[in-house]
Amino acid sequence: MRIEKDSIGKKEIESDAYYGINTLRARENFNISRQSVHPELIKAIAVIKKAAADTNYQLGKLDKDKAKAVIKAADEIINDKWQNQFQLDALQGGAGTSTNMMLNEFIANRALEILGLNKGDYGYIHPNDHVNLGQSTNDVYPTALRISILNLLKKLNNTTAELQNVLQEKEKEFADIIKLGRTQLQDAVPITLGQEFSAYAEAVNRDRWRIYKITDRLKKINLGGTAVGTGINTSQSYIFKAAQNLRQLTGLSLSHAENMIDITQNMDIFVEVSGLLKSYAVNLNKIANDLRLLSSGPNGGIAEIKIPEVQAGSSIMPGKVNPVICEMINQVSIEVITSDQAVTLAARDGQLELNAFTPMIAHKLLNMIELMNNAVKIFIEKCISGISVNKERTSELLNSSLALVTALVPYLGYDKAVELAHQAKEENKKIKELIIEKKLFPETKLKEILSVESLTRPGTNFD
Repeated sequence: MRIEKDSIGKKEIESDAYYGINTLRARENFNISRQSVHPELIKAIAVIKKAAADTNYQLGKLDKDKAKAVIKAADEIINDKWQNQFQLDALQGGAGTSTNMMLNEFIANRALEILGLNKGDYGYIHPNDHVNLGQSTNDVYPTALRISILNLLKKLNNTTAELQNVLQEKEKEFADIIKLGRTQLQDAVPITLGQEFSAYAEAVNRDRWRIYKITDRLKKINLGGTAVGTGINTSQSYIFKAAQNLRQLTGLSLSHAENMIDITQNMDIFVEVSGLLKSYAVNLNKIANDLRLLSSGPNGGIAEIKIPEVQAGSSIMPGKVNPVICEMINQVSIEVITSDQAVTLAARDGQLELNAFTPMIAHKLLNMIELMNNAVKIFIEKCISGISVNKERTSELLNSSLALVTALVPYLGYDKAVELAHQAKEENKKIKELIIEKKLFPETKLKEILSVESLTRPGTNFD
């Protein structure tokens, strides 16, 4: 065992432990859930520690051996070597200090080990004096959160592009499948199945564009602002050099904010990101709900489309198959929408120069992005890509509906069209059948009126 002390007192630490007294106290204080700090945030903080060590070495603040050891320890974290070492509850007080100190202590002890020294020999490499040199949790944590969000959003953007492409492929595949449209779940005018999928694709395209545009504002960082954004205990040289090194390490066009006090205390950018994810979740939910309705049945529902069967649907009803992928998307949507509320409230409750609730923002936001990315991938693979159409059913429902009468209004007038609809309903006849029986139009004209082009494209017969 080794003894470590802080301003509160002393603690016994296992001799071979990479953690220190701050990490131990945090584990004891915040042992409240089974949810740990997101690994993407851990890696982002490690990247910052590497950039800071390199910057401090270049500025003569850290000698070569210490810098190299710190950088090597940080690299190991970045390369996922020590994932089991960072088991700290995501919901923690202190604005992220526990997470920052967990990285500081691990890197210090691992760097000491690399140099052949004993863990806890902080006289040579100290978690605060060396690993955290020129930094504060209050500039490290928000900067790391921005980096981790940018990395995860890049993946989500790519997956969203895949979803848009698959929906557009379905739009082309179903371009000539005319079917019954519905408003308020009641029969409406005809539409093609391709047009329905085109609307889904366009909604997803908007979400993709929103995600892309928000990344510019996320690239403003407050690293070098230290405690409250004023840059106390550091220098202009450090601020610019650290940002430069961080750009090189991340491949992101990061730059220090003109007003780092603003970046330190205000979390509204994360509310904006969360709101965009909520919008995306709303659109995904709408698509999933529509697919569940259109595939409902197979005999007692709409059943105009078939979605892939991926698992048995009942423990008691043989042969039953449920739209489980769509239901998963519905639940992910609920999770994202409710998480947005948590992000909003946590950002709202920041006070004066710092927001103490940034860990809640980080936990919710990073998991929202990862959850959506994983869900959309499955949605593409196990649902959207395999959708097929039931042509017989779409034709049956369209022809048995009174919706076709709307196409006759320009030729008969509204009142006569209503009379025709009522007669068809009373005599249990199809609209097309009644038109032919009454000889309201020549056969060629009727064919033109009821063509796919006339029924589903604006002004076809009026140009």
